[in-house]
Amino acid sequence: MDDTSPFDEMLRPDGSVRDAYRAFEAWFSSERPGDLRAKAREAEAVFRLTGITFNVYGQAEAGERLIPFDIVPRIIAAREWTRLSKGIEQRVRALNAFLHDIYHRQEIVRAGRLPVGMIARNDAYLSGMIGVEPPGGIYTHIVGIDLVRTGPDQFYVLEDNARCPSGVSYMLENRETMLHMFPELFSANRVQRVSRYPETLHASLAACAPRMCEGDPTVAVLTPGIHNSAYYEHSFLADQMGVELVEGHDLRVVDGRIAMRTTQGYRAIDVLYRRVDDDFLDPLNFRPDSQLGVPGIFDVYRAGGITIANAPGTGVSDDKAIYSYMPEIVEFYTGEKPLLENVPTWRCSDPDSLAHVLDNLEELVVKEVHGSGGYGMLIGPTASKKDIREFRRKLEARPGNYIAQPTLALSTTPIFTRAGLAPRHVDLRPFVLVNPNGIEITPGGLTRVALKKGSLVVNSSQGGGTKDTWVLEDE
Repeated sequence: MDDTSPFDEMLRPDGSVRDAYRAFEAWFSSERPGDLRAKAREAEAVFRLTGITFNVYGQAEAGERLIPFDIVPRIIAAREWTRLSKGIEQRVRALNAFLHDIYHRQEIVRAGRLPVGMIARNDAYLSGMIGVEPPGGIYTHIVGIDLVRTGPDQFYVLEDNARCPSGVSYMLENRETMLHMFPELFSANRVQRVSRYPETLHASLAACAPRMCEGDPTVAVLTPGIHNSAYYEHSFLADQMGVELVEGHDLRVVDGRIAMRTTQGYRAIDVLYRRVDDDFLDPLNFRPDSQLGVPGIFDVYRAGGITIANAPGTGVSDDKAIYSYMPEIVEFYTGEKPLLENVPTWRCSDPDSLAHVLDNLEELVVKEVHGSGGYGMLIGPTASKKDIREFRRKLEARPGNYIAQPTLALSTTPIFTRAGLAPRHVDLRPFVLVNPNGIEITPGGLTRVALKKGSLVVNSSQGGGTKDTWVLEDE
């Protein structure tokens, strides 16, 4: 391995196995390749039978797809996870404080640490949230922090997902599948559990109930419906939590509360875990053509009659231009230097930064500030000359719509191929639950893997797959 090779999470440069992977490697070496291939096919059959799919839009082959699952776990040592957890918790605290501030006194703007235009001209900023105090002061009830690794002790935050982070159902199903197929692996490795997530999610949401709540809080999950790309996850989480899965037409305003239709009449909801975007949440306050939301829910929310998780307006913190200020945001609200680094970022709204980006498009990754799912981005080193020309025109037309970053040498973990183990690039989305009583980080999260050799694109919508993520117990 040369010095420019990406960091291999399983193997050291001399080819020896890193400590976290020793038990796995010993087991793998003792298994027959034919048996492992059979297990891989069995895993695919389990996922297909269970219905673990996602929808793809805007393509000729649009429709339901099976997310590829790799049977080789990604393994993280306990000490690495401890350090990561501290950085994740610090960042989530800062994000929640930032959201409270920009909808109240905007101290960070007054202090000159964030340009007022970053807020005033942000499409995700909801003026209707100004002065609103969400129950318990929590905006970011469920957060996904996307991380990439470039070295033994080098982790970067790639982006923050505080609006409607998805993927936790795949984390849980990946673990369930691995436990079913390879119980002997879990006997040889002390792996921290993730199975309590639905129970913890329910308790965390219930702890955020509004003041009007009487007795045990009633929680429900709001889905846009079966055609949504993450519908499987919505139904999965509602089922695992033991709560109702509802659509907008199941809900109405009754006596100043949001109530859901039941066989015994309408029943008030205290906490609504919504998987519907802000624009479609309330046709009386946002998009009047929305068929997905509930007329009047935003007024009930502002009056303290319901908790909406995540809070309306949290999308500001997902903005990739805001992301570029996260080191300042973390320090401003915590008084500490960030424990997790940002990827260096050029804001194309700045003329000097734009000039640099245009001169170096072949080397950079360029992203839309509100983009997600791997769409609307350019990966310079792998892009064609035609792609670069087209993206140059987009940048020149709307520079404020883009940010750019260097192409990182993402770490690799092994996947199982017909030829044996082969390294592929990965990222990690840990899931964080926030309530007035504290912050809980599920050990591990969703590892997404670029299945194509040399590819850096891990998104399932772009051909990536997933892995079970193991965080080992302390020795």
